[in-house]
Amino acid sequence: MCYIADGRAGACDRYANDGGELVRLDPHTILLNRDGDAPLVPFLDREWDGDLVSGEDTFITAIGSGTTYPDYKPAPFIVASRTAGADMITVVTEGIFSYCGAKVKIDTDRHLGTECAPVRAEGETIGHVTTSEYGSQMLSLGGVHHLTGGSKKEGRATCEALLALCNGETVALTIDGGAELEITAGQAPVVNGQREERMRVGCGSATVGMFAAQWQGLVDEVVVVDDHITGVMSEHQAGKVIGWQPTGIRIKGRRSTPGRYFQVAEPGTGWGGTDLTDPLTILDSWQPNKGARPGLSLLMVSTTGENAAYYELNDDLVPVERDMPARLLPSVQRIEENCEPSIASVLFMAGAGGSLRSGVTENPVSLTRSVQSRLTRVTVGGAPVCMWPGGGITFMADVTQMPRNAFGYVPTPALVAPIEFTMTAADYAALGGHMDYVMPLEDALRGAKGRQNDHRLSGQRPERPAAGMPWPGARGQQEQAE
Repeated sequence: MCYIADGRAGACDRYANDGGELVRLDPHTILLNRDGDAPLVPFLDREWDGDLVSGEDTFITAIGSGTTYPDYKPAPFIVASRTAGADMITVVTEGIFSYCGAKVKIDTDRHLGTECAPVRAEGETIGHVTTSEYGSQMLSLGGVHHLTGGSKKEGRATCEALLALCNGETVALTIDGGAELEITAGQAPVVNGQREERMRVGCGSATVGMFAAQWQGLVDEVVVVDDHITGVMSEHQAGKVIGWQPTGIRIKGRRSTPGRYFQVAEPGTGWGGTDLTDPLTILDSWQPNKGARPGLSLLMVSTTGENAAYYELNDDLVPVERDMPARLLPSVQRIEENCEPSIASVLFMAGAGGSLRSGVTENPVSLTRSVQSRLTRVTVGGAPVCMWPGGGITFMADVTQMPRNAFGYVPTPALVAPIEFTMTAADYAALGGHMDYVMPLEDALRGAKGRQNDHRLSGQRPERPAAGMPWPGARGQQEQAE
């Protein structure tokens, strides 16, 4: 129902009218090929068996395949190949997803925002902050209510942000009452203009436990400052086990178990994800009857090693900052060494339980049951997915494992994402698949027309799959992905 004038593009920016011919503007079909940019049939790679290609080395993704939405007819391409001696069928289509979004994991020790705080792009709410995990904070972006349930401006802003994130572009986000972010999938996040380098080695208690023996004999007391669990060496079980002596230290905060303190400060972008710029703020007066004495040494350090300071008690039992002794530098550096690089991870999440199943089989629920029973493997642009249990076909996929620019959009607004269903030929026939529309892989690559439409598998581009990614055409990979 889209009418495009000659020389103009459609509202989706995916198709244009070129002298009366409908042409694609975004990337055409991506062929995952183990040889990368090499020819599809490597010269003298093997004795020629008469086939143009082998399913062992080539996998057709749904990128650029087009769609038959609302899927009253079979999917654009239903392709037969052989893998490990088995006859396989791969059904490819570009799904139009209103029910989709992105789950974003941001490795940072800094406080980004309170749970449920709105996340904005271009001033419009496109999602919210969810939970803090171990060294990371999570955002939930998109979803049908932001795409279609609000204003047109909100829907456009949501769609544009999701499209850019999933295609590997940088997106600027703001959190109400919290941080300003720049997020690029697979790269270090930028928080309030500062590029993150390390995610925490652990909470304060875990850090005490990991390095207790390395600090013993070098310093009298260690406090690892953390927004979640601040660790105190002399009180902690790890210190007790190795014979650490009491120091008379007192911590302001809610004591959990010995040597573990909650709520020592407010969340923030300072020491250990707190709002502290001076860690001494969390210390109460020292107790001489429990070990405090002039000259007692104290190391205070954050969970990334980014912040560290050394103190000694004066005659009034007040900590005075001194230069960091050389003997303690290796332990602070060891904390930094054990921190992993900070990365922003973007997982595309969608539900494929709608009409696109009709492009695979005349009985849509049979595809759902086949996926749930692991007879049918789902991939997105060739990338493995994590399949959610329960009803429907709800999945998540790491966008960095897909070829760049794998996603498009339509003005609904909704994202257009590639999706492939792969199974044995016998299983495809058993679930009531469109067997009359199956074409051999070599025919598809020759540019033969599909029987159900006038699409051609043209504009092919071989691309090497992401490093470490399981080969999408191989059997038995669904269980590994899950």
